[in-house]
Amino acid sequence: MERITIDPITRLEGHGKIDIFLDANGDVANSYFQIPELRGFERFCVGRPVEEMPLLTNRICGVCPEAHHMAGVKAADAVYKVDPPRTAKMLRELLYMAFYATDHTTHFYALAGPDFIVGPDAPVAERNILGVIHKVGLEIGGKVIQMRKFGHRTVEMIGGRKVHPASAIPGGVTKILSEEERKEIEEMGRWAIEFAQFSLQAFNDIVLANKTYLDLILGDVYYHKTYYMGLVDENNKVNFYDGKVRVVDPDGKEFCKYEPKDYMNHIAEHVEPWTYLKFPYLKNVGWKGFVDGKDSGVYMATPLSRLNAADGMATPLAQEHYEKMYATLGGKPVHHRLAIHWARLIELLYAAEHWVELATDPEITSPNVHTKPTEIPTEGVGIVEAPRGTLTHHYWTDEKGLLTKVNLIVGTTNNYAPIQMSTKKAAQNLIKGGKVNEGLLNMVEMAFRAYDPCFGCATHSMPGRMPLEVRLHNEDGELIDVIKQFVD
Repeated sequence: MERITIDPITRLEGHGKIDIFLDANGDVANSYFQIPELRGFERFCVGRPVEEMPLLTNRICGVCPEAHHMAGVKAADAVYKVDPPRTAKMLRELLYMAFYATDHTTHFYALAGPDFIVGPDAPVAERNILGVIHKVGLEIGGKVIQMRKFGHRTVEMIGGRKVHPASAIPGGVTKILSEEERKEIEEMGRWAIEFAQFSLQAFNDIVLANKTYLDLILGDVYYHKTYYMGLVDENNKVNFYDGKVRVVDPDGKEFCKYEPKDYMNHIAEHVEPWTYLKFPYLKNVGWKGFVDGKDSGVYMATPLSRLNAADGMATPLAQEHYEKMYATLGGKPVHHRLAIHWARLIELLYAAEHWVELATDPEITSPNVHTKPTEIPTEGVGIVEAPRGTLTHHYWTDEKGLLTKVNLIVGTTNNYAPIQMSTKKAAQNLIKGGKVNEGLLNMVEMAFRAYDPCFGCATHSMPGRMPLEVRLHNEDGELIDVIKQFVD
């Protein structure tokens, strides 16, 4: 059996590889999307004060520290049973909207954009952000940089740093927003709305107007029917910062809706011996393997998932594009995985609109930004929507607030089973008769790239059963033995 290995896979955060096995006819017999890295954040957080978690977990990576900052502080709020003032919640959410706009911009233009704008089979040297700028022009490239600049500037003004913000603490935030800062943030938010609208028009002109790309989106190669997860407000509208987790089935009907504290009643995690990442699934459906359909507990948590799970967007312009997407793609829910890119831009517009809504709220500059915790710490769960999926932080502490146990289910971990399914299906559809080229392999990578994966967050190993490989060399550097220990 011949093996094709894509290692490293590209345009993602973290490390991963794809092993594709061909049968005697040169067709794909099987494929594995492997995560070979181990971070172990859950283990080395044990013993630390819970109030450190919003700062510690945002060091997981530089891509979405704001998401871990917010999930961490919300979990810490719950541990201390403290409810922050309204202004503190708004400041947290305002920072989060700026982060969302920045992150979605980065993924669309720098990570996913080369596949659509430059072309999936373009030379490798051109499939990057420089190739995108060469294709669309310096002016658009400048807009992308400006959007990132405004996003990071807003995060810095509220959170204290452009990366790894530090302002959120149990019970609220540490910094009050001045009127001068508020005005600047409002101006940057209004510019972000224009940029988001521009990006949606670019998607329409470059992707939807191109029959080849449209056929790729609507075709069977990147199609799966699964459950969909997303955070919603009291009106079942998309919300990134707060609300209940809603799951709909492959037909779009509500399957469950739960408070963050109840997530363990609904979500379980499956382990495979060939990867350091777990596979979450719906407990009340069960793990049936890497298959889709209503009888499988596999679910997806992405921008498209959030739109599928919600009844609409909470801002007017985003709602217009939400309706357009579903009208174009044949109604809800949409199962075409490449449509995640379209949903991501709709979320970019929502984040920008809500950014301005929050920045113009009369209470945003109030000095009332902290409620002092007084309860004995115990246990708490915090959930936000990271750009790449529902992010859950669960902390257990002793009476002194020292962590005794930590569980993280991060955005990408939710999507690991669908990613495995998508890359395998793409490989099976694209690789036939042993004919493989760089363009086809990149189209296999496009299957995972739609999910915007970030693999550094929460890789796991069962204690005492870590897959281990020891290579023994003699004094001349020659390999003389390999000792392997793998999970059963």
